[in-house]
Amino acid sequence: MKILHLLASVDPRAGGPVEGVRRSGLAMREAGHEIEVATCDAPRDAYLASFPFPIHVFGPTKGRYSFSERLAPWLAANAKRFDAVIVHGLWQYHGFAAWKALHGSEVPYYVYVHGMLDPWFKEAYPLKHLKKWLYWPWAEYRVLRDARAVIFTTEEERTRARKSFWLYRAHERIVPFGTTVPQLEAAPLREAFLQAIPSLRGKRIVLFLGRVHAKKGCDLLIDAFARVASRDPTLHLVIAGPDETGWASTLRSQAQAAGIAHRVSLPGMLQGELKWGAFHASDVFVLPSHQENFGVAVAEALGCGLPALISDKVNVWREIEADGAGMVAADTIDGTEKNLLRWLELDDAARAAMRAQAAETFNARFRVETMVSALTALLETRGAHDDARNSDNTLTTLRETTQPTH
Repeated sequence: MKILHLLASVDPRAGGPVEGVRRSGLAMREAGHEIEVATCDAPRDAYLASFPFPIHVFGPTKGRYSFSERLAPWLAANAKRFDAVIVHGLWQYHGFAAWKALHGSEVPYYVYVHGMLDPWFKEAYPLKHLKKWLYWPWAEYRVLRDARAVIFTTEEERTRARKSFWLYRAHERIVPFGTTVPQLEAAPLREAFLQAIPSLRGKRIVLFLGRVHAKKGCDLLIDAFARVASRDPTLHLVIAGPDETGWASTLRSQAQAAGIAHRVSLPGMLQGELKWGAFHASDVFVLPSHQENFGVAVAEALGCGLPALISDKVNVWREIEADGAGMVAADTIDGTEKNLLRWLELDDAARAAMRAQAAETFNARFRVETMVSALTALLETRGAHDDARNSDNTLTTLRETTQPTH
C-alpha cells in the first residue's frame, strides 16, 4: 500500500503523534509499504531534514489553526496516488482540508484522534471548549463523521471521547499503539547520559520524560517528591522535556519553596542517545498526568525495563496494573505520593521483579509490530463500515458506533 500521513507539524516537540508516525512508518516501510507525509510546517524548519520519509510542506501558516490555502487543492490533485490518507489529531486545519478534498472520493481517509476528544479538556478549559463548539458542527464533526474510520488506541479513550460533544458520529475502530526501543547496550547509553549531567551520578533517579505541561501533572510530582525525599538522600527527580508554555520556571520556584530545588533537575528536551540513556540511568518512571491518551514514554520506559508509576488518567493504566509493571493511583498529590511510597517500600527482589515485568509487558502489549499488524488489517479492509464483517477482529475493532452520543 501507499499511505499518506497528514499532520499539522512533524516538530519532535509535538510529542507522541509525531513519534508514532515515525516509528509505525518505519515498521510499515520495512513490511513493503510506501510512506509519505504532508504537513503545515514551513520549508526551512530545521527538523524536516531528519524526518525519514518524503515530506510535502504547506507552510508557513499563521496562528494555532495552521491554515494553508494550498493544502486541500494539493490533496485533491494527489489523492489518487495513495491507497489511504491518515489524519493525525484534531483542531487544526489539516483535518478539515482532508475532509474538503476527500469526503465522497474513492480514496479513504482515517483519523487518529490521539486523545484530543477526552472530556478532561472540556472540564479543564471550559472557555476553550466553548470556542471549539463554534466550529465543531461545520468542521471536526464532519471530519469524524465521514472518515472511513476514527482510530482510538484503547477502549478507555474511545469511551471517554463520546462524552465531549453531544453532536458526535463516527465509525470507531481500536488499533493498539505500539513503539520500538533501540536494541543497544544499556551501559554505554547510561554512561553518556551521566557524562552529560554529571550531577546525577550516584543518584536514584525518579524520571518524568514528556512535554512540560500542566496536563502532565509535573506540579503534583514535585510536591509528592518533596514529601518522600527524606526517605532516601540519594533520590533525585528529573523532569525532562520541551517547555512550550514557559512553565519550567514556575516548577523551579515550586521546588525552591518546597526545599528540594537541589534535588530536582529540568534539563529540557532529551533526544537520541541521551533520551535512552535517561531511561537506562533511572530507577523508576513517573507520569501523574491528568489526561493521557496512551503515553509513548510509558511504553518506552517499560521497554527499557523501567517500572511506571502512573495516574489512573493514563489510558493504559489497567494494563500496567493488571501486569504488575508499575503502580497506579489518582492524579493528585496524595495519589502521586502513594505511588512513590509503595515503590520505595519494595525490597530489592520485588523491585527487580517489577523491572523484569515491565519489559515483559512491553513485549506482550506495546511492540510496534502489533500496531502495524492491526493498522494494516484496518487499511486493507475496504468494508470498514460493515460492523458485522469485522466484529471478530479484536485487534482492529471492538464495536462500531454510528449514533450520536450524549
